[in-house]
Amino acid sequence: MDVRRRPVKPLYTTSKDASAGEPLIKPHKQPQVSSPKASDALPLPLYLTNGLFFTMFFSFMYFLLVRWREKIRNSIPLHVVTFSELVAMISLIASVIYLLGFFGIGFVQSFVSRPNSDTWDIEDESAEHLIIEEDSRRGGPCGAATTLGCTPPVRRIVPMVPQQPAKVALSLAEKPAPKITPAVSEDDEEIIQSVVEGKTPSYSLESKLGDCKRAASVRKEALQRITGKSLEGLPLEGFDYESILGQCCEMPVGYVQIPVGIAGPLLLDGREYSVPMATTEGCLVASTNRGCKAIFASGGANSVLLRDGMTRAPVVRFTTAKRAAELKFFVEDPLNFETLSLVFNKSSRFARLQRIQCAIAGKNLYMRFSCSTGDAMGMNMVSKGVQNVLDYLQNEYPDMDVIGISGNFCSDKKPAAVNWIEGRGKSVVCEAIIKEEVVKKVLKTEVAALVELNVLKNLTGSAMAGALGGFNAHASNIVSAVYLATGQDPAQNVESSHCITMMEAVKDGKDLHVSVTMPSIEVGTVGGGTQLASQSACLNLLGVKGANRESPGSNARLLATIVAGSVLAGELSLMSAISAGQLVKSHMKYNRSSKDVTQVTSS
Repeated sequence: MDVRRRPVKPLYTTSKDASAGEPLIKPHKQPQVSSPKASDALPLPLYLTNGLFFTMFFSFMYFLLVRWREKIRNSIPLHVVTFSELVAMISLIASVIYLLGFFGIGFVQSFVSRPNSDTWDIEDESAEHLIIEEDSRRGGPCGAATTLGCTPPVRRIVPMVPQQPAKVALSLAEKPAPKITPAVSEDDEEIIQSVVEGKTPSYSLESKLGDCKRAASVRKEALQRITGKSLEGLPLEGFDYESILGQCCEMPVGYVQIPVGIAGPLLLDGREYSVPMATTEGCLVASTNRGCKAIFASGGANSVLLRDGMTRAPVVRFTTAKRAAELKFFVEDPLNFETLSLVFNKSSRFARLQRIQCAIAGKNLYMRFSCSTGDAMGMNMVSKGVQNVLDYLQNEYPDMDVIGISGNFCSDKKPAAVNWIEGRGKSVVCEAIIKEEVVKKVLKTEVAALVELNVLKNLTGSAMAGALGGFNAHASNIVSAVYLATGQDPAQNVESSHCITMMEAVKDGKDLHVSVTMPSIEVGTVGGGTQLASQSACLNLLGVKGANRESPGSNARLLATIVAGSVLAGELSLMSAISAGQLVKSHMKYNRSSKDVTQVTSS
C-alpha cells in the first residue's frame, strides 16, 4: 500500500460539481518535491561505486575461503591470522558495511522521502481500497446530498485491512494441532480419551487391554494429544513389546533406532571376532576397525581374566560404634564365613559368595559382598543373597538397623576408587605387541611418538586432571557402543570404562607393547536386555549368546575379554591418529553432517 500525504481540503463538493457527475470525494494532487538522495554525496556515479564494492566483497571473500580451506587441511587453527588475511578481513567488513548501508538507506528512503502535508491520502492497487459508509439519515427529509441548506450525510472513510496470512494470524500461545495416528478405531479412541482425561492410568494399559503393542499405540497417541507434540519419527511397528513387559521398560511408546557397525576381525587369544558396535558417533567404528587391523597384522592380542565378582554393599546402623565393630569382626572371621556363604548361596544356583569387605563410619557399618554370578551380570542375584544374610544377622544382632540394601560402597554406576582398586564384575588385562612396520604403514606414526604421547596424555594429563580410573584415551566410547549392541546396562559404562592404557617400546625400541587394564567390566549374556531380538543377534555373532551349560559363567567372561580387546584396538587407533595429527581431519571427513540444520524444526 502506497501511503501519501495531501493538504486538508473539504471532503464534499458543491451541488454544481455533483450534478456534473464528478465524484463526491476527489483526490488532490500536489507537485512532487524532489528530496536529496544519499547517493548524491558519492564521488563516483552510483553504479560504479556499487560495482567497486561488490567486486571487493567477492574478491576478499574468495581469498579468505581459500585460506581457511588450506588451514583446515593443514590442521592450522583458524584464529591464527596473517597480515594479508587481516587486511582482507578489514576490507571485507568495510564492503559489508557499505552494502548494508546502501540497501538500508534505499529502503528507508522509499518511506521517508515524501512531501510533508497534514492529512493522509490512501492509494491501493486493489479494486476496493476504501469503504464509504453513510449515516442512516440519508433517507430522511434531506435525503439528497446535493440539496442546498441541508446538512450533508455523515460519511467516514474506513481503510480496508488486508487479510492476514494464516501463519501470522495464529496465536503464539495456541498449540499446533498434534499429528493424530491415522485409522484409530472407535474402541481405541474411547480408551485414548480416557487416558487424556486422566480416568485411565497410562501404566495400566497393558493389563487392561491384554495386548502390549496396542497398549503402546494407545499410549503414544494419548501422549501426542496431551503434549501437542508429534511423535511421528518414533517408530512403533517392528518391535516385540511382549519381550520387554515386566523386565526391560515400562510404559513404552516406541523404540529408538541406533545403527550397528562391525569392527574386525579382532584376533584375540587365537580366535577371530567381528565386534558389533551400536553408535551414532562417526569415525568410532572405523577407528576401532583400524586398530583391529593393526592387531591382526601383528599376530593378535592376548587377554587374562584377573577377577570375577559382582558386589553389593548394604549399610546397617547400631546404637554405638562398638557394636558396629563387633559385627565387622564377626563377618570377617573365617570361621563364620562358611556359615554366611551357605545362607548367601541358597538364593541361586549360580551365586557363590567369595568374600565380605567391611568399612566403618562411626556407628554405621558397610559390608561389601562379592560373589560370582554365572553368565548373568548378577545385580539381582547378589542382592537376593545379601538380603538372606541380613535376615540371618538380624537374629544374631537384634539391635542392628538395616538402613539400605545398597550403601554405595558397592559401588554401582558411579566412579569410585573401590571399584578401581578392588574391582567389580570382571577384571581383565589385554595386551598386544605391534610390529614396527605395522605402526608405520597401518597406524601412520612412530613407536617413540606413541610412547611419549601415552605418557603425557593418558598418564600425566589424566593425573593433572585428577582422573579416577580415566587413564586412557577413549575407552568409554568402545564400551558404550558394545554395551548398547549386546544388551548390557548402558549406565554401568561409568565403572566399566575404568581403564589404564600402557605403551612401551620393546625389541630395542622397534616394536610397541600396548596394554589395557580394566578392573570392573560388568557384563552378562543372560537376563536384562540380552534377550531382546537385536541384542541377542549381536551376542550370537560373538558366540556368547545365552548361558553356557558346560561351564557356567564362561560366556560372560569371554564377552568381558572381547570388550577389553576392542578397547585395546580403539586406544591404539585413536592414539595413533592424535600422534600423526589426523584426528581433526578424519572427524571433519567422517563425522560431519551435510544436512542443513536450519531446515530442522520441532513440531
